[in-house]
Amino acid sequence: RYRYYQNVCAQSYSFAWWDWARWEREIDWMALSGINLAPAFAGQEAVWQRVYRNLGLNQSEIDKYFTGPAFLAWNRMGNLRRWAGPLPPAWHFKQLYLQYRIVERMRSLGMTTVLPAFAGHVPQGILRVFPRVNATRLGHWSHFDCTYSCTYLLDPEDPMFQVIGTLFLKELIKEFGTDHVYSADTFNEMTPLSSDPAYLPRVSNAVFRSMTGADPKALWLMQGWLFQHQPDFWQPAQVRALLHGVPLGRMIVLDLFAESKPVYQWTESFYGQPFIWCMLHNFGGNHGLFGTVEAINHGPFAARRFPNSTMVGTGLVPEGIEQNDMVYELMNELGWRQEPLDLPSWVTRYAYNCTGVCVNHNRSPLVRRPSLRMDTELWYNASDVYEAWRLLLSAGAQLGSSPTFLYDLVDVTRQAAQQLVSDYYLSIRQAFQSHALPELLTAGGVLVYDLLPELDSLLCSHSLFLLGRWLESARAVGTSTREAEQYELNARNQVTLWGPSGNILDYANKQLGGLVLDYYAVRWSLFVSVLVESLNSGRPFHQDQFNQAVFQVERGFIYNKKRYPAVPVGDTMEISRKLFLKYYP
Repeated sequence: RYRYYQNVCAQSYSFAWWDWARWEREIDWMALSGINLAPAFAGQEAVWQRVYRNLGLNQSEIDKYFTGPAFLAWNRMGNLRRWAGPLPPAWHFKQLYLQYRIVERMRSLGMTTVLPAFAGHVPQGILRVFPRVNATRLGHWSHFDCTYSCTYLLDPEDPMFQVIGTLFLKELIKEFGTDHVYSADTFNEMTPLSSDPAYLPRVSNAVFRSMTGADPKALWLMQGWLFQHQPDFWQPAQVRALLHGVPLGRMIVLDLFAESKPVYQWTESFYGQPFIWCMLHNFGGNHGLFGTVEAINHGPFAARRFPNSTMVGTGLVPEGIEQNDMVYELMNELGWRQEPLDLPSWVTRYAYNCTGVCVNHNRSPLVRRPSLRMDTELWYNASDVYEAWRLLLSAGAQLGSSPTFLYDLVDVTRQAAQQLVSDYYLSIRQAFQSHALPELLTAGGVLVYDLLPELDSLLCSHSLFLLGRWLESARAVGTSTREAEQYELNARNQVTLWGPSGNILDYANKQLGGLVLDYYAVRWSLFVSVLVESLNSGRPFHQDQFNQAVFQVERGFIYNKKRYPAVPVGDTMEISRKLFLKYYP
């Protein structure tokens, strides 16, 4: 029945700064790909602000709750508050305007829109206005302390839960109409207050009732990420309890990471609630050539054949887009098939499969904070990428004018360079550990002064690999210099430190022209010089001291005030060939 698209995190990792022209392109691609169910989440903070003001909160209490635009996905799920905020009034106007157009366009193309609903998280100001309300502070999220996390969760039995939830949804429906499907995630990466199978259905039932209070036909769409993220808490009894708090068939669960960690298999097909088999594939919008295509090709069909299967659709839920197009084309194709494709013949145009343990986070030393204990493991043969690089370059004469060829050339050259960085890192480490100063200077010098700058100039030659495109699109949303600067800091922080102190450091790493030179390469430069200094002075290298020093470099990048071009420079073919002649093993 359904072909679903969009991950709540992609709203921040990929869509944060989009204007209408970019949204329109995406929605048209969705229609061309047969997507018929998707979230429309823009503008919800404007409606929440209206609801909070009506309930008696003042603006400063609301400003202490909303995060900045690059982090709203986690504010909406109750993980994070205040960080990189507040949201200027102009932000709300622009997002409302976008949302009107998004829902209109999606519906005109026959799609069912999914609107946000109340999951139970509230600003602290609610406790001032309603001192007798029963709300509990959740624990801290990820590596954030309570300065920016530890949100309040309203007790599901508290009458205010229904008041707030229904008020919000009525206001939202009045504004945008409805297709009767609503999304809410109460416990995304957050541990519930009790594992009691009597408590959990009360929470899910309260969330559902607050939806039906505004729309009697409501269907709840819920991400199933929590079940595989915290399997120790979510034992079968707890999963069943939460799912059975909602009448069977009135909830659709997204089996979010089904290509790697399907949940339907150990929950008897979500104990009777319908589910969508989703491919997550990408975390944080990281670059890298990968995809578990064998698992993707067989997974949805195995799920259909599962005893008493309640599968009602397929879905694409990457945290970040604009990478590995082939994997998404494959997943879209499967929504129309009766059985798996003949991959070898389908893949004549493509060539990646990740077998074995595929973590899907880019852990390459290139994009990680340097240390003497870095992971250089690959799940494929490095030589295959070098050979692909050679073959692509040899086809340059015939294909050099094709934009899709040039994209692939950058992507494969980038992957080859990423492998080379690991090789140089191993040489650096080896030289340091065997006290070989000349070898350390050579390997470190080549990495810092040639390979990384060359990789940066390659990325600068293609519009889809520019830091400037991400930063300038953030600035463009601002209606004043001050707003533009706040949004740019949001955009810079998300792809680097991810928090005030590197809380989720490099999770959303990207290989972008500008970022490689002024962030990753500067870190490597510091690392090499600290190692050289250690050999010269005979004092041991201390990782924690280095971490403090390199944090200043990382933070320095966020505040460097440099404007990065949003237009490519240089000849991709020429730069790739130059790299090849120097570095092809």
